[in-house]
Amino acid sequence: MPKFLLTLIFICTSSLLWSQESQQEKLEARKAQIQKEIRENEKLLQSVKKKEKSAINVIVIQSNKIKLKEKLITTTEKQTKLLGNDMYVNQVKINKLKKELEILKADYAKMIVKSYKSRSEESRAMFLLSSENFLQAYKRAQYMKQYTNYRKMQGEEISSKSNQLLDYNGRLNVQKTAKQKLIAEKEKERLSLEKEKQEQEKLVSSIKKDKNKLQADIRKKQQEARSIDKQINRIVREAIAAANRKAALERAKANPSAPVSKVAVSSSKIELTPESKLIADNFRANRGRLPYPVEKGFISLGFGDQPHPVFSTLTIHNSGVEITTEQGSNARAVFGGEVTSVIVLSPLNKAVMIQHGDFFTVYQNLSSVSVSKGDKVSIKQSLGRVRTNNETGKTIIKFLILQNTTYNNPQSWLSPR
Repeated sequence: MPKFLLTLIFICTSSLLWSQESQQEKLEARKAQIQKEIRENEKLLQSVKKKEKSAINVIVIQSNKIKLKEKLITTTEKQTKLLGNDMYVNQVKINKLKKELEILKADYAKMIVKSYKSRSEESRAMFLLSSENFLQAYKRAQYMKQYTNYRKMQGEEISSKSNQLLDYNGRLNVQKTAKQKLIAEKEKERLSLEKEKQEQEKLVSSIKKDKNKLQADIRKKQQEARSIDKQINRIVREAIAAANRKAALERAKANPSAPVSKVAVSSSKIELTPESKLIADNFRANRGRLPYPVEKGFISLGFGDQPHPVFSTLTIHNSGVEITTEQGSNARAVFGGEVTSVIVLSPLNKAVMIQHGDFFTVYQNLSSVSVSKGDKVSIKQSLGRVRTNNETGKTIIKFLILQNTTYNNPQSWLSPR
């Protein structure tokens, strides 16, 4: 029974260590991804700082960098805690091995002393010859043989446990060094984060001097955004009506004897055909796994109503998400579908709308477009070049997802970065 319990404990401990190692690898991969995003963010920040006339855009990028650094510190803390748990498990094993070795060595020492006292060949011979019969002599010979084997086995066990002890001590030393490194990394990132926050506060203070002018500019941009949203809404409704008319014609062709319905064609909800329903279901099944509409970048303005990054009393609305990316970046389709419209919002701002069953994805702020209405596009296919604002130096794509005429939060559909 004790042997069974020891085996069970060993299996459980091994499983725990394997699980912790797996978690440590995942955390290391996550940390590497965050560090990569910080580097990309820093590159964008430096690019914007060179061209920026208003500090607001710098603040938006810097805020994202601060969030990434906070994530990095949290990930490092998790790694440190996990490593501490591993060290505790190894220390428990070391203590157990030390006790076992003490008992083994004490027992072995007693055996050696006893063996020393009866070391002469004559005593062994006398021990055999003094047997009352052959069976007793055979049993005594077997006992002596087993005794010698037991001594050998104990010696080997002491050697094995000593090697194990050295191995665990070595692991513990490596883990202590790794933990000290993680603590140092965390402290370095904490100091860097404090510096970033101080810079942020200085920028905010400098901006607030021109508060009235900036607030008027923000309101003007919000009016422009609402005007574009109305234009998108109209085009979406037209696309829904066109899809429904097409479906009605196909039904009429399939069943010419059926009476022609005079019911008005809906412009708010697509009547799905079996084919378009399959596309919509596939799109829906990929919620939370869609690729970003640009290869690199971060969400610099989220979905819905939210406080302005500088003037918290000022509420701004966003019908999609804004993703800041690198200059020269291409917009790409997040899912396969059909281009239903290429929209010229202004001489400098174009948009592409793609239909996926009863879902629509819209890619705004493109300087050039590489697809046409009616084109079938595949996932990650290039749609056009994202426009870089010459005044601010920022390259931003606005990305929308609608189901019929209902706006969805695109962030919940995209793969986490």
